[in-house]
Amino acid sequence: MRLVFAGTPEVAVPALDAIAGSRHELLAVITRPDAPAGRGRRMTPSPVARRAEDLGLEVLKPRHPRDEDFQDRLRRIAPDACPVVAYGALLPSSALGIPPHGWINLHFSLLPRWRGAAPVQRAVMAGDQRIGTTCFRIVEALDAGPVFATEARPMPDLTAGELLIELAHTGALQLVRTLDAVEEGATPRPQSEDGVTLAPKITPEVSRLDLRQPADRVRNHVLGCSPDPGAWCEYEGQRLKIFRAATVTAPKPLAPGELHVTRRQVFLGCGSGAVELLEVQAPGRRRMAAIDWARQGVSGSLT
Repeated sequence: MRLVFAGTPEVAVPALDAIAGSRHELLAVITRPDAPAGRGRRMTPSPVARRAEDLGLEVLKPRHPRDEDFQDRLRRIAPDACPVVAYGALLPSSALGIPPHGWINLHFSLLPRWRGAAPVQRAVMAGDQRIGTTCFRIVEALDAGPVFATEARPMPDLTAGELLIELAHTGALQLVRTLDAVEEGATPRPQSEDGVTLAPKITPEVSRLDLRQPADRVRNHVLGCSPDPGAWCEYEGQRLKIFRAATVTAPKPLAPGELHVTRRQVFLGCGSGAVELLEVQAPGRRRMAAIDWARQGVSGSLT
C-alpha cells in the first residue's frame, strides 16, 4: 500500500522505521510543527521529523490537520492509508476521509481501557495486571474506532517511561502486521463500549503523592509518573520528586509520611505498609539514589 505516516515524539520513531522497512511504499510523514526545546528554547523539529529527513522523506508540518493546503497536498500524494503513532492533534472528518483505508492508529493500551493521552501512565498508576497495544481505525470520537488487532502481556515491574519504550518497539511490528492485513482485505471489529476508561494527561497536580494511600498504590503512582512529570511530595516545604520506589517491610511501624533511614535504605510510611525510596530529586539537584539524598542529614517526614 501507499502510506503516509503521522507521528511526533521519540516513541513514534520505531514504528516509522518498521514501516520504512516493510513491503509498503512510504511516501511522506506528517508531524507537529517545530517547537522550542532545550535551555535556549530554539525551534527544533520533532524526533519523527528528524528521522524522516534522514530517510529522505517529504515532511508535512501543518499547524492543524484541518488546514486546506495540507489536505490538498495529502490528496495529491493519494495514500491508501495513514498509519499513526502519537501524532498529537485531532483529525477532522475532512482529513479522515482522504485515505481509502483510513488512518490506522497504534495506541498503547488495551482499548476500550485507557482512551486518551496517557494510557501507559494511567495503567501503571491504577495497578493494572495487564498492558498492551491496540491498532484501530481512527474516528472523530476519542480512541473509539473499530479495532484491527490487540496484543496483551502481563504488566512488568517497570516505570511508565521504560514500559512505553518496550511497547513502542513491539507495537511497531504489530502496526506493520495490521497494515499487511488491511492490504489483504481485513476489516476491523466494532470497539466495545463496556469498560471504557479515560487517560487524560498527567499534570503536576495529579502527580502529587497521597501518602495516606496503601504502599502498593503509592508505589504504582511513583512508577506511573516516572519519568515525567515525576511523582512528588514536600520535604521541609520544598518539592521532592520521587522517580522509583518499591513496596517493602519496614524495620518498624511508620506513620504516613514518616521517614526512617538506615545505612543503606530509605523507608517511607504510607497509609498501610511502607515503600523504600530508590531514586529522588531535590530542588535544584540532579536525580540521585535516595540513600545519597538521605545521607545529607535527612530526617522527619514528607507531606
